[in-house]
Amino acid sequence: MRKLENLLFELENTLPQQHIQNLAVSGSSVGWHIEHILLTNNAIINALKNSEPTKYKPSFRFSKLLVFVTGKIPRGRAKAPKVVTPALFNTESLTAHINYGKDKIQELKTLSPSAYFTHPFFGDLKLKDTIKFLEIHTKHHLNIIKDILRINN
Repeated sequence: MRKLENLLFELENTLPQQHIQNLAVSGSSVGWHIEHILLTNNAIINALKNSEPTKYKPSFRFSKLLVFVTGKIPRGRAKAPKVVTPALFNTESLTAHINYGKDKIQELKTLSPSAYFTHPFFGDLKLKDTIKFLEIHTKHHLNIIKDILRINN
């Protein structure tokens, strides 16, 4: 959990650069990536909270194995689902959303290890694997943000 909290703190530090964009790195701005991370984390935590552990279906997915072993998501391979695609945001809304996201991460501590969420490519992920996915996904977008900022400095 501490790793995810630290990643959110790192994300918060990029807020002042939210308007920066570099099409050579991403078609989206730093702010878009910040909001996408937060929308994704919060949606997944809500799915965990609302899951019915008796409906969990274990499965083997090579894509999951690859991402979980390497700790990396390949860039440009997947498109964000509409539910986690940012629309309008600004400094105030991003700041409020980060604070809300910090609270949501704390909720993970109260969930059963049997709670799960269904990932579109990886299948059902129990709490432990879901936390690992959230870390990998957050790092993925933080690396994109760092690349956007590195090129613009």
